[in-house]
Amino acid sequence: MQNLRLHFTNRPAPDRPLTTGVHRIVREAAGTIGVGDALQGALLAQICVDRRGLWLQVANGMRGVHINGRPVKRMAVLRPGDAVYVEGVELLLQSGFRSAAEVRDSDAGQGDARVVLRGVGGKYHGRSVSLEHPRIVGRAREADIRVDDPAFAERHARLELRGDRVLLRDLGSAEGTRVNGMAVRDALLAAGDQVVFDAQHRFVLEVPWAPSARAEESALPDDAGQTPLQGDTQPAVTASVRRWPWLLLAAVLMAAALSALLLFGAG
Repeated sequence: MQNLRLHFTNRPAPDRPLTTGVHRIVREAAGTIGVGDALQGALLAQICVDRRGLWLQVANGMRGVHINGRPVKRMAVLRPGDAVYVEGVELLLQSGFRSAAEVRDSDAGQGDARVVLRGVGGKYHGRSVSLEHPRIVGRAREADIRVDDPAFAERHARLELRGDRVLLRDLGSAEGTRVNGMAVRDALLAAGDQVVFDAQHRFVLEVPWAPSARAEESALPDDAGQTPLQGDTQPAVTASVRRWPWLLLAAVLMAAALSALLLFGAG
């Protein structure tokens, strides 16, 4: 994840770089929401970053934490481009991306139906748009990804597969497109990148033969990110503790089988 950082979208504040480790989100004494290890105040949540990925942990009893408008009770995996809401403050996860300037028109290749944009927000949530051929995003009736908003351009952008990446070209939109939380005109998308049109229509690029954020999510263990929250009195339940009942049951069954063997064998 290149240049990963938190950006405050609804108030003037410096961006917070997200390096490997734990980043606390607190309510300071003045009532403002801040991010930082040295800040004093009530712990609301924390963002954990390590080689396995990126995730959010919510403090016990805390309500009002959302990711892309969906409530989070305890923990959720994050990806660049996600919008985290904490008590009315929006924190946008931003990350670097590859520029499309290096791509030449002569590099165009064939589409592939296995490469898809999977909807994770807006009216396309749960639907997938394949890139077997170039796709147009816009308000026009013939657009492949149609955004029915009078302020949205009829031809907003064009998406085209280039090898294992997708070329995003702006077609004259007013505000451009967000890729991993960054406003862009043109970009070269990789597997796992998050693309947002018109602030609410979210898609994640899925390329079956390339690593993606979704694969990283499935690779995380059940207790991933269970770094104890400061002020959190509930102990984390580890995988080894959860296995104890099954081990005990297996031992009981084995003892019963041996007893039966000895009993009937002696007879």
